[in-house]
Amino acid sequence: MKKEYRVKANKDFQLIYKKGKSFANRQFIVYKYKNPNIDHFRIGLSVSKKIGNAVTRNRVKRYIRQVFTELKEDIDDQYDYIIIARKPAAEMDYFQVKKSLIHVLKIAKVLPRNI
Repeated sequence: MKKEYRVKANKDFQLIYKKGKSFANRQFIVYKYKNPNIDHFRIGLSVSKKIGNAVTRNRVKRYIRQVFTELKEDIDDQYDYIIIARKPAAEMDYFQVKKSLIHVLKIAKVLPRNI
């Protein structure tokens, strides 16, 4: 995932947390915030130490980035997103992560229903 697709600054995270809307399932929480200043979506990841050791946390982050890379064409690109992984995400494989993220993104109405 290229740098321009990432939310990195703390002020951006705080803005999305305060003004964005949140949607959740058992494995992930997704915040979305409409950002008129960009022409593509950006994502920020938050994977706590409660999830597991560094290897586990990095694996979960890789899976999430890969899902967003694959769904790049279908995701509503007017928004910034923050994805927070919950504890059950640590035991999931890639296909389970993808299915769960698609589920929560449909709840957030940023993916079309036919995916």
